[in-house]
Amino acid sequence: MNNLSDQQKGSLMAFVAVMFITPDSLFIRLSSVETWSLVFYRGIIPFFSVLIGMLIIYKSNFFKMLIDSGYPGIIYILTFSTTNIAFVVSIQNTNVANTLVMIATAPMLSAILGAIFLKEIPDRKTWTAIAITFCAAVYIFFDSLQLGNIYGDILGIICALGLAVGAVTIRSAKKKNLVPAAVVGKMVVAIFAMFFIETYALVGRDLLIVPLMCIMCVAIPFVLVTIAPRFIPAEEVNLFFLLETIIGPIWVWMVIKEQPSIETIQGGFIIILTIAIHSFLKLRKSKI
Repeated sequence: MNNLSDQQKGSLMAFVAVMFITPDSLFIRLSSVETWSLVFYRGIIPFFSVLIGMLIIYKSNFFKMLIDSGYPGIIYILTFSTTNIAFVVSIQNTNVANTLVMIATAPMLSAILGAIFLKEIPDRKTWTAIAITFCAAVYIFFDSLQLGNIYGDILGIICALGLAVGAVTIRSAKKKNLVPAAVVGKMVVAIFAMFFIETYALVGRDLLIVPLMCIMCVAIPFVLVTIAPRFIPAEEVNLFFLLETIIGPIWVWMVIKEQPSIETIQGGFIIILTIAIHSFLKLRKSKI
């Protein structure tokens, strides 16, 4: 990794994170756990697994890094936990497509916030990629969009804003390691879910599916996503997350034979092609 440029490091981390996240929707479909139980486990299992890993690697320095993260760490704890909770509650209170389209605005919001607070003005290529991928996401979910519950829609916007603020916060504190703050954020998610949870029981295949999902699709990605914006602008990190729009349904199709719509395939192809071209141009520029 030391031989890679910052652009290469950040792009690689964001890409790998998304690849780990893509089976998430499949695991959720395969599990039979009620919503708040799932939120609890998606908080508590990553919390302990990453905490143990951090303590093994950094020992007591983990707590020093947490304290040294200062205000950026506090902001990231708040945005990270809020985003995790808002996503679930949004889906509970509006059409799923509404939530996903709201989240597709995250790269745009990241670009605007980065320009205002960090004076990092995205170049024309990035703005073009953001516009194209957002339109492709709207196209994919257009038939499913409804005049949903305004409460759920607002939470979808809060989720997108949380992603943007979190990425910009990491970018603003490039010299600080905010992974300990993310660990605390996961603990906050688990504690919040405890107020609504009906049962902690995991039975049958959920005993395998839930821990696997929480480690592979939650714990590993959140570490990578917390590090990636230290190397590339926030909007570029969030652009990669739109890949889940197409790759997630492909996993579902492969395993449980639920075929994605033609709009998902067409829009997904545009998203993949746009991000591939954008990443290629950025990586080529970083070598010059």
